Amino acid sequence: MKPTPNPFIEGASMKRSPSSRLQRTRATRSPLKRSPLGVSAKPQGRPELPAIRDLAETILAAWRTNHQVTVFLVSHVPTAVWEARVPGAPRKTIRMLAGHLHNSRCMWLKTLGQPHGILVPSGVDRRKVSRRQLIAALNRSSRGIEALLRLGCRCGGKVPASPAYVWRNLPLDVGHLLTYFVAHEGHHRGQIVLVARQIGSRLPAAVTAGLWLWTKRAVE
Repeated sequence: MKPTPNPFIEGASMKRSPSSRLQRTRATRSPLKRSPLGVSAKPQGRPELPAIRDLAETILAAWRTNHQVTVFLVSHVPTAVWEARVPGAPRKTIRMLAGHLHNSRCMWLKTLGQPHGILVPSGVDRRKVSRRQLIAALNRSSRGIEALLRLGCRCGGKVPASPAYVWRNLPLDVGHLLTYFVAHEGHHRGQIVLVARQIGSRLPAAVTAGLWLWTKRAVE
């Protein structure tokens, strides 16, 4: 009587059923789509991000994406919503919430960057600034934040403390700086979206969804 082959012993073999061979073939197939000519092609519809070589580039790229998200929202707020008053705070408008983003960047640049030679852009009048003016100002302050983050990366990952930094609520390593700045802007972007809904002028779905398309914003 022949012994039954043991599949767990090296050299033993067992016949595979047709179904198992089919599963094995499917598992080894490439997930890439095939072109009509039979050549593998990359999936379409997703922008490709440039390769990132070091941590400094990662930090700067993340900040730029956040900045583009802020600019995207400011660009797509309808005029009626832009001038609307905030419920519960009638002296504030959505225009003022958006203008605060630039002025806050300038405040941090003055506190942390100016003592190290980083240029501080002028603030905006939050009551009068237009969307076009604010976008231009945000572009200037974004370059300032980049300069501040570069300074931190050159100095071992941390911005040197300055005498102007008396409100020491924030660690000065570039990871904490980036996280703090992005969280602050995300907070106020959310306020703008919520206020628009509260006043009955809900932003289009393409705008609210666009705030989360970070891969797309990253290449703009």
